[in-house]
Amino acid sequence: MDFTPTEEQAAAADLAARILADHSTPERLTAAGTGSDAGLWKELCAAGLVGAVADTGLLGLVLMLEEQGRVTAQVPFAASCVYGLLAVAAHGSPEQRERLLPGIVDGTVVVTGAIAHPEALPPAETASGPATISASAPATISASETASAPANLSVSVSASPSASAPVSAPLSPSTSLSLSGTLTGVLPVVPWLRDATHVLVADGRRRLWLVRTAEAAASEPVELTAPWSAGRLTLDGTPAEALGAAGAYDDLLATARTAFAGLQAGVCAGSLARAVEHTNTREQFGQPLAVRQGVQLRAADAYMDTEAIRVTAYEAAWRRDEGLPYATHALTAAWWASEAGRRVVHTGQHLHGGAGADLGHPVHRHFLWGRQLDAYLGCGGELLQELGELIANGKVET
Repeated sequence: MDFTPTEEQAAAADLAARILADHSTPERLTAAGTGSDAGLWKELCAAGLVGAVADTGLLGLVLMLEEQGRVTAQVPFAASCVYGLLAVAAHGSPEQRERLLPGIVDGTVVVTGAIAHPEALPPAETASGPATISASAPATISASETASAPANLSVSVSASPSASAPVSAPLSPSTSLSLSGTLTGVLPVVPWLRDATHVLVADGRRRLWLVRTAEAAASEPVELTAPWSAGRLTLDGTPAEALGAAGAYDDLLATARTAFAGLQAGVCAGSLARAVEHTNTREQFGQPLAVRQGVQLRAADAYMDTEAIRVTAYEAAWRRDEGLPYATHALTAAWWASEAGRRVVHTGQHLHGGAGADLGHPVHRHFLWGRQLDAYLGCGGELLQELGELIANGKVET
């Protein structure tokens, strides 16, 4: 394997780093509050960085998300690229790609996701023709449900069969169908909802549904640990269109885990860089804090954890781009991002002493983002259990 970026990937990452750093000053981030920086989002899209993901692949996206994480830029870059551009490009029909991709690239269409691992979703009934499917939709991409009990999602499905699937065929995940329908239920926490024009929802039969937020019954803000513009979305007979067939859900889950692990690597790198700068300039008893062995050991451990997050995210992204199986590698990256990411942002705040507890201090923002990504990726123990079950069942990729 070779994680050396191509010229295109390196150029995209460098351009993203410049734009994100220029627009993500503490003053501008404070002004954005829990909303997105519309000017920055417009700048990123105008520079072609969202559209570049189609050419640079998932590894290119991970490199750019690292740069976003370093400065905790307040834009739905990861969500719209994962649940929008990559999902539609890989699994959308020709008509869906033609209709949706131009808007995603120029930023007028923003897609976010409300998905869960299939083990967190109750089994769905199969039926001939129209069907009703109940599913949970917690706001996590981990192996099991979040602490808050998710609402049931009722999906009324009308199926238009392909030439290879007769009308009487059961609506199983392996059946090739063109589906449309309506959704009824509550999505309790949807990250970046206030910015999204569409939400990608998963049901208990591993089908992906694309919903227009403007057609939802209601939407209200929800406060998260990090200042993301999240919300609660209520669906009541809301029109939905299916995205992809068998395998689309599994690919999306692994893609999301990999991308958000890359974002966490950047958050940790930014937190550690601030801690290093602080301990090299802050003096105690006439010497910089950085000369203390305890400080050096904490910083060294945080560096190793950050590198572990980065390299596992790179490997999973590289394997997807090369067309290799990567689900277990994405799980490994998510585990490192969840467990090690939490350690790193705690270290970054701790090494700042009392200043790190200041809600307005830049390092505290990294702490909030790191803890939010830790929760979003899922509990490390749950991720490890899922990986262990795959190993025990002989489903480990090579």
